Amino acid sequence: MRRYSEKITCGGLCIGGDSPIRIQSMTNTDTRDVAATVAQILRLEEAGCELIRLAVPDAEAAAAFAEIKKKTHVPLIADIHFDYRLAIASMDAGADKIRINPGNIGEKDKIRAVVAHAKTVGIPIRIGVNSGSVEKDLLQKYGGPVPEALAESAERNIDQIRQMGFDDLIISIKSSNVTDNTKAFRILAEKTEIPFHIGITEAGVGNRALVKSAVGIGALLLDGLGDTIRVSLTADPVEEIAVAQDILASIDLLPNAINLISCPTCGRCRVNLPEIASRVNAALVDLEADRRKRGEGKKLTVAVMGCAVNGPGEASHADVGIACGRGNAVLFRNGQKVDSVSEEACVARLLDEIRLLL
Repeated sequence: MRRYSEKITCGGLCIGGDSPIRIQSMTNTDTRDVAATVAQILRLEEAGCELIRLAVPDAEAAAAFAEIKKKTHVPLIADIHFDYRLAIASMDAGADKIRINPGNIGEKDKIRAVVAHAKTVGIPIRIGVNSGSVEKDLLQKYGGPVPEALAESAERNIDQIRQMGFDDLIISIKSSNVTDNTKAFRILAEKTEIPFHIGITEAGVGNRALVKSAVGIGALLLDGLGDTIRVSLTADPVEEIAVAQDILASIDLLPNAINLISCPTCGRCRVNLPEIASRVNAALVDLEADRRKRGEGKKLTVAVMGCAVNGPGEASHADVGIACGRGNAVLFRNGQKVDSVSEEACVARLLDEIRLLL
């Protein structure tokens, strides 16, 4: 069961409560370069990103934020560190949300100024707690950035801002240690109903990053925790979106998802199943992208199976599927056998059936 969280609005997009889990990313262009940043945001939008964060390191970046906002469509979040004046300037430039770590903003009066301005313009604040910037007294108390320190830091910052009369909050805890990250959120979930932004920070490159992100984000989602997610890759941020979509789809949390199941093959397989499955998968990626743009379509399970042991059963349990034999394939739709086709024709025939169900 999904954890209850308070519902907030960011640029017209509902977060928390019964809203879908939202996919977020962050630009890695220089925000001061308006053209490059807009181009990257438009690519992220096209890929299905719903919220995008931009670094605002100086006044020039804050001024550019206003121009970027005019040329893009999804809610934009200003990422602020150290200088509270940049948070205020970003809000005036049209930020739909700001992300701050109160610990590095400084004195309470500066935090209070940021909170007061967010209340005036009517936008939420995301509190970010990172394992690399936990308060010194908590590091001393717990002996390092352990889950208890991360959770207490989050709770402390939530209380501080709520005491200033502000409740439109999102909280994120980020650690590159999957176990610590998961434990910290589990601790915090017992203490607050504020929406959670989840992810594994600094996950790395390639398969290592994909696995860490899938395990860390997936574990929290299976616990019912998480209202927005970001997969953090050392790569083009557009790559993060497909991974996030796949994580959500794998646990039945993505609207319009097409779930492809295919057997790993064994010595009984008598067709080139890796090639067949790859061709089907490539076609499904395009079909999913098109459906998401239109906001249409139901969830669908497609099976591509390679032998007589589990193949017919798995294929018949899917919405549509094929069970391959020696040079041919049996086509199933909604549990019923509908056709028998050659290996060469099976992909085209399967895709025809899929399109009929979309």
